[in-house]
Amino acid sequence: MTPLVVGQLLSPEYSLGLVALSFLISFAGSLVALICAGRMVGADGKPNLAVVACAAVALGGIGIWSMHFIGMLAYRLPVAISYNMPLTTVSLVAAILISGIALYLAGGRRKFSKTGWLAGSLLAGIGVCVMHYMGMFAMNMRASMEFDMGTVALSVAIAITAAAAALWLAFNLRKISHQVAAAAVMGVAVCTMHYVGMSAASMICTAAAPTDALAIGGSYMGLSVFGTAGAVLIFIFWVVTGSSLDAPTTPQRARTS
Repeated sequence: MTPLVVGQLLSPEYSLGLVALSFLISFAGSLVALICAGRMVGADGKPNLAVVACAAVALGGIGIWSMHFIGMLAYRLPVAISYNMPLTTVSLVAAILISGIALYLAGGRRKFSKTGWLAGSLLAGIGVCVMHYMGMFAMNMRASMEFDMGTVALSVAIAITAAAAALWLAFNLRKISHQVAAAAVMGVAVCTMHYVGMSAASMICTAAAPTDALAIGGSYMGLSVFGTAGAVLIFIFWVVTGSSLDAPTTPQRARTS
């Protein structure tokens, strides 16, 4: 193996297996979020905040963040990579909170609102980008990052567009076949934003990696995240569709205000 030189541009590779897993978990999280969205508002017109929280975890925690983290683990460099645990945890919490607020703005207040949809789309899109780049800066490795701002801007545009599509689909589709198709579209959109964002960075070899006692890593972490996320989704689906959280709902037609 050729020794690395300080200042050398590092060429990344991807684990195609983890790339596939990143799409599958984004698809699954998006599908459960769509199912939850149809139950967010009860027959009395009041939002069910417990279901909103479940939808936020499904979309933000699984469909977006878990996809992002598995995608990060799929990214391979000729240097070891670990991840700053506090920053990674903050990015997870941020993804869930932002998704919850966006879902509530779009359709958690009695009916689908065009104004709320636009506000939620902008918030969610920018939030996803903040989460994504926060996750990149959590990388602990013998390399520094330089960004192509044009590609960064493209990733932001993709994120906002994807968020707008996700929120519209969440409150305007009811048939399960439509929701499955919509979840696939959402999964592709989230993955596209992630991998475009990753391509914005050039990795430059440095003398040494920063010392970080609170870093996590490991070759099996991608499978661990996938398995944990899958278990959480199964639990959310069971709770929302088969428990007391599943309050009677009325269809939310696409009305604007």
